[in-house]
Amino acid sequence: MENEHKNYYEILELPIDATPEEIHRGYLRAKNAYSQDSLALYSLMSQEECNEVLNLIEEAYSILSEPNKRRQYDAARGLTPGSAGSINNYDPAQSFIKREEDHNIGQAVATTSQKSMTKIVAQNRFSLEFSENSDFEKEIEQATEFSGEFLKRIREYKNVELNRMADMTKVSKTYIRNIEDEAFDKLPASVYVRGFVYQYAKSLKLNPELVANSFLYRMKKAKGDH
Repeated sequence: MENEHKNYYEILELPIDATPEEIHRGYLRAKNAYSQDSLALYSLMSQEECNEVLNLIEEAYSILSEPNKRRQYDAARGLTPGSAGSINNYDPAQSFIKREEDHNIGQAVATTSQKSMTKIVAQNRFSLEFSENSDFEKEIEQATEFSGEFLKRIREYKNVELNRMADMTKVSKTYIRNIEDEAFDKLPASVYVRGFVYQYAKSLKLNPELVANSFLYRMKKAKGDH
């Protein structure tokens, strides 16, 4: 059963008849999902684990994006029609597959299926589905100050309910409400608030540095801190 998971198509989450364009898109999607600043993996995987999967993604793409290597891989795996009967006579491909299993996939791919599922769940958690309003999009794009009220408008515009925002950011609903209400006296130290607002902004696909700095400035100004 374990051999079933040692599959480059599964690593990129592609069907075996994927087109070159689909392979490229799958590679970019997978690489982005495991990148260092991916919110989808926030607190879920260590950087070392991400690097292991990124290496597998690069390896998978290097084979599937090259037609000759892909044909050899498919033939040795029996993934193409009519290839099963010729596998025993196809020593180069067999040798190639053995090398890639022994050296690279052997250690890291044992957990690839589980990590792929984690990635899918995380990506679904952080997806945004809403009807774009060009005027409001322009207002957001041009904004340099982000009040709690403005952040709440953006959250509601992007159809993210309070419960979901808490799940996406790992910040309690109480703190999220206090941020949106600018109840600064009910918020913790600024270093924590900055982290909360940073994740809030990132979840809504905003510029997290700009939003966090803007909100912290408003909070310090309201408290009379200079």
